[in-house]
Amino acid sequence: MADSTEQPSPSIVSSSSESAFTFLPQGALIQEFIVNGINIVQGFPTADLYVRRNTPYFGETIGRTTNRIKGGIISNLNGGKEYRLPINNGPNSLHGGGKGWGKALFDGPKALSRNGKEGVEFRYLSKDGEEGYPGTVECRVWYTAGKEGERTVLDVEYEVELVGDAVEETVVGVTNHSYFNLSNNPTIEGTIVTLGTNAYLPLDSTGIPHGPISPYPTLTPNTPFTLGHSTPDLDDCFIMNSSPASIPLDTRPLPLKTLATLHHPSTGLHLEIQSTEPAFQFYTGKYIDVPEIDMGDGKKLPARGPRSGICVEPSRYVNCAGREEWRGMCLLRKGEVWGARSVYRAWKA
Repeated sequence: MADSTEQPSPSIVSSSSESAFTFLPQGALIQEFIVNGINIVQGFPTADLYVRRNTPYFGETIGRTTNRIKGGIISNLNGGKEYRLPINNGPNSLHGGGKGWGKALFDGPKALSRNGKEGVEFRYLSKDGEEGYPGTVECRVWYTAGKEGERTVLDVEYEVELVGDAVEETVVGVTNHSYFNLSNNPTIEGTIVTLGTNAYLPLDSTGIPHGPISPYPTLTPNTPFTLGHSTPDLDDCFIMNSSPASIPLDTRPLPLKTLATLHHPSTGLHLEIQSTEPAFQFYTGKYIDVPEIDMGDGKKLPARGPRSGICVEPSRYVNCAGREEWRGMCLLRKGEVWGARSVYRAWKA
């Protein structure tokens, strides 16, 4: 049976004739990031397909927390209470649970001008107890688009407040889960990558940090390396700020730092990702598995398999909600604001 081809009413923000962004209320997600006429993010043509087929989290706003929480347990919160979250990734809770914010329908888009740029706003009210998390919080997402010379720029800003009276504190983390492919081919093979750090959190077999922050054994910071057919195979949390006690709840006042730059020689496309966040997950897409989709009328959406995109997820430390010595970077109390900002610059050269 063919999948629905009914088009949603997306929000399109254009910065030039060949550069535009498309956003959807489903997960406040980035559906298209078009540079020089090429869409450099993985996605689907309809909102319905995101609901039913988006197992890799293409383009989604991830929350109420990002990455993994060990055992799906948050202990010693709100006067010593323990909260149990859905287990949806081995023994752990991943990306806010089985129905995290990436699967929620946000209010919006609301068109606006922010910092002198055209943009849109999305909002989501996450109720107390949703996916096991305490407290009612409001998440606000702003996307603004612009040009810096020949570069197409997307500025992404997040803000979260505890608005309900059920509890005094909760935990929060938000990021975007877009997969980038600059090759205009089915895989990321041949992409040249430069990371701004090689400090990382060594992970156990379930993706939970163990041991101290260490240098990644085969990577040198600010030194390019090329992605091959199957190697290097990366799914790791890299650290930009190795002092957890110094990480504020709202990182937006901090200077932007370059997390990663990507370039593909065959298309000439470049992408620079900057953020105020202290860490980022860099994932080469080993587990992407989206089968071919019959769209009807003889049209098919090609399958997306391993290494069909690169994910760079600006964030706090993995399992920071589950480790009390790291929890300050994600612990949101009444009257406080959690915030983060990331900037994506793309161009052809």
